[in-house]
Amino acid sequence: AKTSKELLKELDDMKAELATLRVAKVSGGAASKLAKIKVVRKNIARILTVYSTKQKTEARKQWKGKKYLPLDLRPKKTRKIRRALKVEQKFMKLPKQKVKLSNFPMRRFAVSM
Repeated sequence: AKTSKELLKELDDMKAELATLRVAKVSGGAASKLAKIKVVRKNIARILTVYSTKQKTEARKQWKGKKYLPLDLRPKKTRKIRRALKVEQKFMKLPKQKVKLSNFPMRRFAVSM
């Protein structure tokens, strides 16, 4: 559980190390250094992943309970689902429709065999 500053400092160190390893690669360095490039790159990716998830959780806390959410914090789902009416909107009726339904309900038939 590192702070954001610690993560960024570690990221800078890793990037500097990667730069030195790349210089060694060009100047014909040892095989151990060449093998280390992949490890350092993966470490950089790990740090960035942790940092971005940390930022996203902080943003979620900040926006919790607000009326609107930023687009990247909203559920992704699909475009069609996002555009669809909400359930309560789907079943809303106009006043005229309500009157008609109450005055002329669905007829029930007693069918005997």
